[in-house]
Amino acid sequence: MNQSIRVGVVGVGSIGKNHARICAALKEAKFAAIYDTNSDVARSIGRQYNVPVVNSLDEFIALVDAATVAAPTNTHYEIGRRLLEAGKHVLIEKPITETPKEAEELVRLARERSLILQVGHVERFNPVMSALQERLTRPVFIEVHRLSQYPFRSLEIGVVLDLMIHDLEIILHLVRSPVKSIDAVGLPALSKTEDIANARIRFKSGCVANLTASRISPEKMRKIRVFQADPQTYLSLDYQNQVGEMHRLVNGQITRDKVPIEKDEPLKRELQAFVECASRGQQPLVSGYEGTAALELAIQITELVEENLKLVRSGGER
Repeated sequence: MNQSIRVGVVGVGSIGKNHARICAALKEAKFAAIYDTNSDVARSIGRQYNVPVVNSLDEFIALVDAATVAAPTNTHYEIGRRLLEAGKHVLIEKPITETPKEAEELVRLARERSLILQVGHVERFNPVMSALQERLTRPVFIEVHRLSQYPFRSLEIGVVLDLMIHDLEIILHLVRSPVKSIDAVGLPALSKTEDIANARIRFKSGCVANLTASRISPEKMRKIRVFQADPQTYLSLDYQNQVGEMHRLVNGQITRDKVPIEKDEPLKRELQAFVECASRGQQPLVSGYEGTAALELAIQITELVEENLKLVRSGGER
């Protein structure tokens, strides 16, 4: 691996500061620059890790070979575009952009320039996912709960694009079948956009996925349950605590076994993978294509949530 690849972080707020922490510890790359429009925050993080802080994206571009982008969603397209046009590899936090059209443009730029475009769907790097995929055959029903306390961040987007999108990307990856129908409901509580949402997705394969996401919960939960028919198995996995169980029907009896999971920090694994892909020219686990597909599905669900909310408020029927 090329040991001298220079990596930088754009945006060192609530998520980006963890990008900076991990980049500072990476042995495979040199942490070369930080850029944030909040110069006080940027200088504080720069002092903490002894990393140069720049005053513009142009200065940043001159110092790096690859960049992670953890700025607000409404800036993803412009920052990503400028980085890719300058020949830089990019990891961009989810959602990839505000619109599928913007996402497709970034995918095109990366493809034309033979650059890495990875999207920060961090749960794909959770050790739980490896345990699930090793035991997965043909999912019939998937149930997901992703609950958190009010974040006071990313409030420019609703909970579907903020939280549920993680699970949408995972389900698209696991099911690998076109969507047949979607039903969704949700409502705002503390934000202008929805803070809690539920979606039921039916795939052409026959699999059904039921997802609940909330950012107004008193408890934190990130769990996925998968039922499959061949063999008859029920997998229950906890992303947050990185533990799992597998229930199987054997000779008319239900067996219950712990799923062995080697715990690790998903974000660390994600950034290590990005640096490796950028150094070797390898295809990332979650490329711009997967990020775009997850965004398209999340937008469909968001539109259905808004439509149903208007219906409820009007007291009318469709």
